[in-house]
Amino acid sequence: MIRRYGLFALVLILGVGAGLRDQFDTWVDATKLPSVLIETSVEVRDRNGSLLRSFTVEDGRTRLALSLAQTDPDFIAMLIAYEDKRFYSHAGVDPIALLRATRQALWQGQVRSGGSTLTMQAARLLENSGTGHWQGKLRQMRLALAMERRLTKTQILEVYLAHAPYGGPVEGLRAASFAWFGKEPLRLSQAEAALLVALPQAPEARRPDRHPLAARDARARVLARVGAMAHMYQADVPRMMRPYPRLAPHLADHLRAVDPSALRHDVTIDARLQAQISALAKRAVNGQPRGVSAAILVADHRTGEVLARAGSPNYSAQGGALGFVDMTRATRSPGSTLKPLIYALAFDQGLVHPDTLINDAPVSFGRYAPQNFDGQFRGELTVREALKFSLNIPPVLLTQELGPARLMAGLRAAGTAPKLPGGKPGLAIALGGVGMTLEELVQLYAGLAQGGEAPLLSTALGREGLSTRRFVSDVAAWQVGHILSGITPPAGTAARDGEVAYKTGTSYGHRDAWAIGYDGAHVIGVWLGRPDGTPVPGAFGGELAAPILFEAFGRVASKRTPLPNPPSDALIVTTAALPPPLQRFRSRTAAFTPAPDAPIVDFPPEGAILRSTGDGIPLRLRAGVMPMTVLVNGVPVLTQLRQRNAMLDISGLGFSRISVVDAKGRAAQVEIRLD
Repeated sequence: MIRRYGLFALVLILGVGAGLRDQFDTWVDATKLPSVLIETSVEVRDRNGSLLRSFTVEDGRTRLALSLAQTDPDFIAMLIAYEDKRFYSHAGVDPIALLRATRQALWQGQVRSGGSTLTMQAARLLENSGTGHWQGKLRQMRLALAMERRLTKTQILEVYLAHAPYGGPVEGLRAASFAWFGKEPLRLSQAEAALLVALPQAPEARRPDRHPLAARDARARVLARVGAMAHMYQADVPRMMRPYPRLAPHLADHLRAVDPSALRHDVTIDARLQAQISALAKRAVNGQPRGVSAAILVADHRTGEVLARAGSPNYSAQGGALGFVDMTRATRSPGSTLKPLIYALAFDQGLVHPDTLINDAPVSFGRYAPQNFDGQFRGELTVREALKFSLNIPPVLLTQELGPARLMAGLRAAGTAPKLPGGKPGLAIALGGVGMTLEELVQLYAGLAQGGEAPLLSTALGREGLSTRRFVSDVAAWQVGHILSGITPPAGTAARDGEVAYKTGTSYGHRDAWAIGYDGAHVIGVWLGRPDGTPVPGAFGGELAAPILFEAFGRVASKRTPLPNPPSDALIVTTAALPPPLQRFRSRTAAFTPAPDAPIVDFPPEGAILRSTGDGIPLRLRAGVMPMTVLVNGVPVLTQLRQRNAMLDISGLGFSRISVVDAKGRAAQVEIRLD
């Protein structure tokens, strides 16, 4: 076999030089090259070109696209010095190397060096052929000669660097650089580069995680060839294969599903920030009940660029939290997070001003009777306080005046797509009775941060020019932001009062805990809950989500960008200085609606049928200002009444009308029948 190999090489070299040039050229030119276009992994890269995630190709292999410009020139020089020092001067086959290999084989009785050029190795990798027989070697030589005539030296090197095996499912220099050293091949040290030069010759026998001594010896031979410094020999070899980057996996899945033919997706995500936000999402669920998940989205509201998005704490089913579900895109109840928009719309409609007084008292709209979260009522207070305390009655009153359809239109104008559980919107949407995603809520708050009109959020790098319609005025947006910035940050956070405008929310049944806020540059949204919608008892947005929100702000920037100054036409006065119609909120039907403290007849009720006993009829009153006057069928029967309980002397059978008038002239009446 060795003699045949040597004779073949000599015949090839001598034959070409002995006048067979024309036949030889015809033979080479007739060579059919395999395709040099190879399948490479789909990649998602961040705003700076860093790899966020890659997908495997056939047979579960990873093969990352690589050009020579992305490779350290020192690595190329080392590769050529060790593998093929006459690479740039030969035509695909190196006669000198072949003669040397033949001489060594003949004299020593075994193959000491193969004589293969880098072009021949690239040819072998293209055809995935072996080198054990002289027919295979002849085929590689023919392919190498043909490749040199049809490809540039740069293209040949790129074929080799794309196909070279580096152990296990790793193919190509760039994939190997990530697998063994966790970095791009432009950043390799001399010792790291030497190992990657040596590995392709025996990728399994020299795998550093399985055969570290063989890997060190092979690396040492490469280092010796290039005259490396002594300390390079002492560097340890990697003892395990590193996982490939897997940042923003939900986004990567989404991009691949939307455009399955694209090999590369360049996104606005910042890899450094994404890693920090992903770690924060994991920490957010520590100590939480089983199945609780978290999602965080960070964007620059000035440009609309999404800088980080964690769809779950773990991209797995670990802990029962359905980590494969992207909760930045999941439709949930927004709880109280829509209240700022309600107030902003009410400001624009002239219904109220931040310092308008509004009554937080029991109210009902047919069968719908909203309650505050704690079941208590605060009475008359300013709109500013109502929003800061996240009371429920005032925003429902304002929604009644605005109309639920106007609120839905405002949400759509802000760039969101709210989902209604039924057909027609009702007052319940004011308190979260509508479906929204975290991404949509962040879009809404980005619009408020930008004065009522904002760029549409996007992860596509370079996507500019698309923005929402104006949905509130700059004055209304500033007024809401100013109120929200007055909410005290959670205890233990580094933020100071007034640095961040934020709102928390908790959906019905403690299914969702929210916190969304912004400063002068960034907007961040946080959600915690169970993806399957089951309750998380005791979960409140202010307690669970708000601290995570402020931690996220701390990771985005060490210093807050200030919130904007008020617009020049903003009305900043006290309640007393407001125009009279704005001093106290009254609905359009207020003239026909009893005042909250007007007198009420608790007993007898309207339409009651009572049996006459001859002892009179008991009367029980509520509210109203003393003293009161009671009339029966228009005739005063009690005057200067200063008690809320009394007995009425009604002797006539049949229908009677009981009227009560308080000291302010406000009246209440009921009609009864006495049998």
